[in-house]
Amino acid sequence: MIRTIAELEELLSRPSDFDRAAMAALAGDLLILGVGGKMGPTLALRAKRAAAPGQRIIAVARFSEPGLKERLEQAGIECRTADLLDAAQLNRLPDAPNVLCMFGRKFGSTEDPTLTWAMNVFAPGLVCERYKSSKIVAFSSGNVYAFTPVARGGATESDSLSPVGEYAWTGLGRERIYDYHSRRNGTPTALLRLNYAIDLRYGVLLDIGTRVFERKPVDVSMGAVNVIWQGDANSVALRAFPHATSPAFVINLTGPETLSVRAVAESFGAHFGVKPEFTGAESNDALLNNAQRCHRMFGYPTVTPHQMIEWTARWIGMGGATLGKPTHFDTRDGKF
Repeated sequence: MIRTIAELEELLSRPSDFDRAAMAALAGDLLILGVGGKMGPTLALRAKRAAAPGQRIIAVARFSEPGLKERLEQAGIECRTADLLDAAQLNRLPDAPNVLCMFGRKFGSTEDPTLTWAMNVFAPGLVCERYKSSKIVAFSSGNVYAFTPVARGGATESDSLSPVGEYAWTGLGRERIYDYHSRRNGTPTALLRLNYAIDLRYGVLLDIGTRVFERKPVDVSMGAVNVIWQGDANSVALRAFPHATSPAFVINLTGPETLSVRAVAESFGAHFGVKPEFTGAESNDALLNNAQRCHRMFGYPTVTPHQMIEWTARWIGMGGATLGKPTHFDTRDGKF
């Protein structure tokens, strides 16, 4: 049982032997851009714990979260404060042969779409010009796909792209910019279409489990989802550098299972001794990714949905801290 944030973050940042081998194989230091999000801190800590002797891990963010910069620096990570929309600040950052891009914007896109376009499309262009001689691994989103029939098992990398909503279009724009610069400059690039990472403080399972625990209806309009443990997603990101190519290499990143939202809610209900309430009706399609290519290359995730549900249920039941950032996974109109 995970009882504290310290225990959770130790687990999320604990490197595997594969991570250590991947970091040892990197030619030089690792620069992480946008380390201040939900996934960035534990990815930086995992990279540092897996790093070869003398290998620098450099983390860049605005560092608006109190204490984050100090915590990373205490772990031996070099931190730089920068706004990635400012080319002058970006140019002052150190050179690095390996660049991992985690920055982006989703929530609030409906209220201020211009900022979302800037963060998701303009900033990648600045980064690609600044680091055109580096290898780049960048997180993308499964939202670039159209909804697919649930019975099909999710969209594959070869499917046509038809985003739903303006945020999703910026996700596609981001990919086009990375690929454009990869082709133009010969920059080896890998794009990770993530859908959805979780830890115990945020994510689809926390959203569903909390609604069940609080005796609130669970919307099943988006009747199926994919999830992956954040630690497993971060591991793939560190191990993706050898697969970066020009034109950009693209891969779906999620768990192998298609999870029924109704069934997940019922599992939480069994943990809490609560009969879940539901609203809406399952649609025949959903936002789903097929990550078979990822699993062939990197292996299956180490944490199963059953384990994630059990951990999340215990976390909710003990009043564990959350980030207060709902995923809005049930949104079907693309407005975030």
